[in-house]
Amino acid sequence: MQFLIYSISFPFLWIISKLPFRLFYRFSDCIYILVYYIIGYRKKIVRNNILIALPHISEEKRLVIEKKFFHHMCDMFLEMIKTMSISSEEMKERFKITNIELLKEYEQKNKSIILLAAHYASWEWLLSINESTSFKCYGVYKKVNNKYFDAKVRAIRSKFKSVLVTTDNTIALINDNEKNGIMSLYGLASDQSPQVHKTFHWQQFMGITVPVHTGAEMLAKRYDLEVVFAKVKKVKRGYYEATFVPIANNPKSIPDYEITDAYLKEVEQQILEAPEFYFWTHKRWKHRR
Repeated sequence: MQFLIYSISFPFLWIISKLPFRLFYRFSDCIYILVYYIIGYRKKIVRNNILIALPHISEEKRLVIEKKFFHHMCDMFLEMIKTMSISSEEMKERFKITNIELLKEYEQKNKSIILLAAHYASWEWLLSINESTSFKCYGVYKKVNNKYFDAKVRAIRSKFKSVLVTTDNTIALINDNEKNGIMSLYGLASDQSPQVHKTFHWQQFMGITVPVHTGAEMLAKRYDLEVVFAKVKKVKRGYYEATFVPIANNPKSIPDYEITDAYLKEVEQQILEAPEFYFWTHKRWKHRR
């Protein structure tokens, strides 16, 4: 059954990826109408999340944010499909890094990096970073249940030579790279809600005390990895830029959880600047104090 679903879906996805950008975004407009007005995909979750995180904003403004988010969400998922056929030159035009020289400084120091990002703007196209650095780049991700779609997702996300690694295999990979002296960059999006029984730290996020992921900080301290935040901005439709923000240069010397807290503050600032580009469908505040 998994293979049948994949076989039916893949040709359709391939055709979408081949659309010229003008038609591509017209198609996205149609998907937005379907998802938001007809299906109402996770609309209640999104509305409640925006209310929890932005209670000071009027109901009218929250509704505007909600609609803009759904429009952006449709764009972003289709842009992931577009990755199947987009050229390297066009990707560099549409996803720019403003301060790539920071990574070059770490290269000279012979230091590997934990690159923290949020589910904001386009974390998918951030995987094209491998085109701009000599680091061996890895994206840590959660495996898709359908093994055929999982393989395709890995292929799409690895198009620009970044390598995907599941959360279960991350520590073993870093161990091997450190032993073999392989300069690496590990990308993680750590703003989702962890399982409560695996939680070591609670912190305020958008004014609400919630459990937070601390795995990235643990890895940075264990292996003495630099910690950098990728602040991604949506410049206009189909165009993004990322700026790298140093968070920790000597993680072992920093008190526990300060790196995680600094990361969360960067994510909060992103959300407050343009909340419509945050991924509100996640149940980020399902556990709170």
